[in-house]
Amino acid sequence: MKRKETAVIVRQESLGGGICDMTLQAPLTAGDAMPGQFVDLFVNDAGKLLPRPISLCGIDREAGYLRLVYRMQGEGTRLLAGMKAGEKLELLGPLGNGFPLSEAAGKTVYLIGGGIGIPPMLETAKALFEKQKTSAEDAPARIVSVLGYRDDTFLLDEFKQYGDVIIATEDGSCGTKGNVLDAIAADGAFPELCFACGPKPMLRALKNWAADRQIPCWISMEERMACGIGACLACVCKTADKDPHSQVNNTRVCADGPVFPAEYLDLE
Repeated sequence: MKRKETAVIVRQESLGGGICDMTLQAPLTAGDAMPGQFVDLFVNDAGKLLPRPISLCGIDREAGYLRLVYRMQGEGTRLLAGMKAGEKLELLGPLGNGFPLSEAAGKTVYLIGGGIGIPPMLETAKALFEKQKTSAEDAPARIVSVLGYRDDTFLLDEFKQYGDVIIATEDGSCGTKGNVLDAIAADGAFPELCFACGPKPMLRALKNWAADRQIPCWISMEERMACGIGACLACVCKTADKDPHSQVNNTRVCADGPVFPAEYLDLE
């Protein structure tokens, strides 16, 4: 259930390359949050009325903490990056639908992240790993994180706690040289299910790759958002089928997603 909450910054640090790592104390939101969801953050600046949507990298329900790993891309995220431990800000969340973890039951699942789409896959990996530890009925048989980096391999060591890791870098400095599909091909194995988040070219290629192999694939979109609750239509993306209500080939990423079956979206 989404709600507005005053959150307190527990810590914030730089991971390099303009990537920031923030932990918030927000017990109400943390108690309801699921992997793949996001929150809207309201910066403490009267000139910035619209919130900044940021995906959840970590959820600690017991401590009431949320972890957000984000990239400084504009004035709003620059202001967020300048905030210190002890400062407060308003957030709205949890928002979105999250990844359907129950679909991974008994399967080899690949968690595929590219660039700033990598952080939400960490909590997804952790949640699936916890199912394995407790022998839950819907636990996956195997968890493989496939991570595509441009340069800095942020969060890499943390992913290694939750299963196997396959790495791609553009310059070949770590893992396979190329993209995530190049890394999967070099590994030689194939998943039975994919969850993914990353830039649209990556998601487009992954959708086509999975369809050719009849592999179920769920993807989290990274469209720019304004309101985060479906009112402004700023984050609309194209769909393969018509919406039954609007009768147009569009959907709202913030309210209807951000996670969708790959075949539902038109990424061309």
